[in-house]
Amino acid sequence: MNPSRTIVLASRNHKKAREVAEILAPAGFRVIPVTEFPDVPEVEEDGLTFAANAAKKASEVAKHLGQWVIGEDSGLQVDALNGGPGIYSARYSGEGANDETNNQKLMAELMHVPDEKRGAGYLCSVALSSPAGDIRVACEGTCRGSILRDANGAGGFGYDPYFLIPEYHLTFGQLSSVVKHRLSHRARAFAKFVPLLLKIQDEF
Repeated sequence: MNPSRTIVLASRNHKKAREVAEILAPAGFRVIPVTEFPDVPEVEEDGLTFAANAAKKASEVAKHLGQWVIGEDSGLQVDALNGGPGIYSARYSGEGANDETNNQKLMAELMHVPDEKRGAGYLCSVALSSPAGDIRVACEGTCRGSILRDANGAGGFGYDPYFLIPEYHLTFGQLSSVVKHRLSHRARAFAKFVPLLLKIQDEF
């Protein structure tokens, strides 16, 4: 693979980085996480939308490194919580939030919500920045499902073990990566992203 066709992912989530790398590999691009560059400062995710946060992460990291960078922001939007936790999905449970504490809070918030009203959706926003910090590609993908009362499956990350895909009767935590790469919010966002990326690949 041409080393110039390398893109940095502005995420310190190794599972997310692996998922994005698997999605972009068939297009001939190598994805490396920003953790390989210890001097890159944290980007404050103060945007009001997923798209704003994705663009900010891509642009700031790109300018710092002088490389092509993907910024990705995604989260869970629960109908009964008026679209929450939304952009706060990763830090839902406050200081020191992690998957376990975030899921505990989600279960507590939905404790009295009946099964038929536990609809939810994942949204993923992706942005590609040039080394100069200009956003060249931006797109989004969504996936609908519902929130279970108990975790199922050890795969995925975040809220995946609780997010049921009705067509498969399985959660994102149970689905194989092959299936998930076809129907997840991230897969759908990158399905739009890849053709746009290929249109500008000569710039790499």
